[in-house]
Amino acid sequence: MLLQLDGVSLRYGTQVLADHVSAKIERGDRICLVGRNGEGKSSLLRLIAGQIDADGGEVIRASGLVLATLEQELPSDCSDSVYRFVAGGLGDVGLWLADYRAEPCADLQSRIEAAHGWDLLPRIDSVLDRLGLNGEDTVADLSGGWQRRAALARALVTEPDLLILDEPTNHLDISAVEWLENFLASYRGALLFVSHDRALAQRLAQTVWDLDRGHLRVFQCSFDRYQQEKEKLLEEEARNEALFDKKLAQEEAWIRQGIKARRTRNEGRVRALQSLRRQREARRNRQGTAKMALDAGEMSGKLVAELTDVSFAYPGEEPLIRDLSFTLMRGDKVGLIGPNGVGKSTLIRLLLGELQPSSGRIRLGTKQQVAYFDQRRNQLNPELTVLDNIAEGRDSVTIGGKSRHVMSYLADFLFSGVKARTRVEALSGGERNRALLAKLFSQPANILVLDEPTNDLDVETLELLEQLLLDFSGTVLLVSHDRAFLDNVVDSCLAFEGNGRVREYVGGYGDFLRQGGTFAALDQGGKAPDAKAEKVSEAKPATADKPLAQKKKLSYKLQRELDSLPALIEQLETEIDGLEQEVAQPEFYQQEQATVEARLRQLADKQSQLEAAFDRWSELESGEG
Repeated sequence: MLLQLDGVSLRYGTQVLADHVSAKIERGDRICLVGRNGEGKSSLLRLIAGQIDADGGEVIRASGLVLATLEQELPSDCSDSVYRFVAGGLGDVGLWLADYRAEPCADLQSRIEAAHGWDLLPRIDSVLDRLGLNGEDTVADLSGGWQRRAALARALVTEPDLLILDEPTNHLDISAVEWLENFLASYRGALLFVSHDRALAQRLAQTVWDLDRGHLRVFQCSFDRYQQEKEKLLEEEARNEALFDKKLAQEEAWIRQGIKARRTRNEGRVRALQSLRRQREARRNRQGTAKMALDAGEMSGKLVAELTDVSFAYPGEEPLIRDLSFTLMRGDKVGLIGPNGVGKSTLIRLLLGELQPSSGRIRLGTKQQVAYFDQRRNQLNPELTVLDNIAEGRDSVTIGGKSRHVMSYLADFLFSGVKARTRVEALSGGERNRALLAKLFSQPANILVLDEPTNDLDVETLELLEQLLLDFSGTVLLVSHDRAFLDNVVDSCLAFEGNGRVREYVGGYGDFLRQGGTFAALDQGGKAPDAKAEKVSEAKPATADKPLAQKKKLSYKLQRELDSLPALIEQLETEIDGLEQEVAQPEFYQQEQATVEARLRQLADKQSQLEAAFDRWSELESGEG
């Protein structure tokens, strides 16, 4: 056992975050901590990490336990070199090693020797190499994904028995999220993480801790199975509470009977009624589910935007978009996917007519009413209350042609009473996102532009937002790194594949991958490949870009080969999935080294075969032999 919570209690003001919680963490565990926004997940992680103390109970840690935490916030303002930042995870001795590496001196040498610090040098070099980091780079100059890698390296350099991660995918693009997911799947130590990314939770979690109204339930199962079990528990709880409330109502009616009844009443029954009242008073009701609604406003024209051979570049820079032809129609739900910094926001501004192309032509539709969700939440004034931000001096808002009082409207977004009058700066990240959604949906719109709307939202609110967007009759432009959210909402994707090339794929992110879509690799600063690489790409365009008219009729033999490939690809994907699940098990690395290496080679060989099969399929589909 690494760590045990024994009857732990934790409060924040009058709010009970943990009420006599008991649980334990074993070596190799993969635990996902879930709960509603504001339930206290981050506080529980901080308690386990030893950053705060419990109000009651005991946290028992194994002797010599090494803990490391990957914080939510990126080290974006750090001016240290990557080497010094990572080495700093080892404390003072790590910083001495980094400083000695930059400028050797006798004083540092003696300090390092006294602390036996030279033994730690291979550990720093190893973790930098393992995560592909350049120690000479400056942390602040890195892209968000590489800053997350640096933060992870700083945690891993301590060789922790337990790695704690709080929303590790926030502000990362899809490529960085997938890299992090793959890395954590092969990590040997125990993991305890909070994440709104359902795809990551589904792949990694083997146990789920459910924090609900101060109580912690442990589900020894996958994330998918947990969601099913949790739904059953809530249904059973609702039935029991309904029976309890019915009995309480009957007893209350009895105690209020006439004089004769009160004279002859049973004192034991009176005491039982008082006990029922205390139980009802002590019941902590589950936070309600948000009731979001959209006012689709006036219907826009059938055409929203038509782009013909559009290119765009900022002055003195390489083009972000090259020769894009694309038509956006009323009712389309389009996801924009690709690494950070490749031009997704720029394309949105072109589609909405806020920017003019460097070349090509854009034709815009009519009667457009746009509502924009900004991931930086700039539309909210942090010094004002939620009520003042949404009301803007009004007593009521009009939703779907009906007038509603602002407080009633805010209650639908779980802001009632004190919460509605709380300043935005005091809200949690998820609550701020809900407040921004309330502001966004209080105005009529037939075009919704959502830039990373899923950050910090709990799973239930995410699923509600998904359904809302599916039912919305207008047009949706969605920028998101949440793969499950994209798969559930959009009907096509515009993928930024590098060198300014943007291509449309039917379906969500999973469909993009199945159709062979990829993103060009970025360097650590988040910059696109150099001009030389662009020229090579332009000289040899991808097979899929060739006109259909050039497709040749395949011979009988080649057609048979093409027909057999989907089954082969499906078989390889199944085998790879099985091997990846095996490798992800904590006991996998406890086997003989030769056995471990053989299975890893087999996994690599299967992945190579799958890649070759996709390449061959693409080749034959294009009519080439």
